[in-house]
Amino acid sequence: MIEDSEKSKNINRENDRNIDSEESKFSNQESQDNKDKMTIEEKLKDSEDKLLRSLAEIENQRKRFEKEIKDAFEFGSFNFAKESLAILDNLDRARLAIKNDEGLKDNKDLDKFLENITIIEKDLVSIFEKNRINKIDTKNKKFDPNLHQAMSEINDLKVAPGTILQEIQAGYMLGERLLRPALVAVAKKVEKKDNKKEEK
Repeated sequence: MIEDSEKSKNINRENDRNIDSEESKFSNQESQDNKDKMTIEEKLKDSEDKLLRSLAEIENQRKRFEKEIKDAFEFGSFNFAKESLAILDNLDRARLAIKNDEGLKDNKDLDKFLENITIIEKDLVSIFEKNRINKIDTKNKKFDPNLHQAMSEINDLKVAPGTILQEIQAGYMLGERLLRPALVAVAKKVEKKDNKKEEK
């Protein structure tokens, strides 16, 4: 009887060990599956990240190319436009030189000649405007270093310091880009003398 109970206990212990062993195997198998699953998920996430980065890079490149093409269309003629301003300057100088020439003042055809120069000048300005080349307005404007270049300063108490008094050479913009700054004369800040100095 005692022997039977001992045998029974041993069998139970053996069964418990087998069950524990099976559970352990099952548990190990499950953790291995989880590891495999995690690895696949990580791989998937990594691939997804790489794909997203590649797509973002392609999109940035596309935007860069679009901007370069746009700039080429808009500013490809920048140097040509800048050089063409010399024609306008020379027409203006020619008109002034002819007007001030003493030998030509008595000529009957002088007015017609000057009128023709003015027509050519207007046509050229019209062509410039169609191509987004516009003159910078300087009349009664405040000096702006982004658009104007000060060539001289003039004492003038009637206007605020920094006001443009005279345009020496016209400035132009190509769209929103500065083609050439306007050369100007600006009102100078007049410093008031001390009363004591004035009395002396």
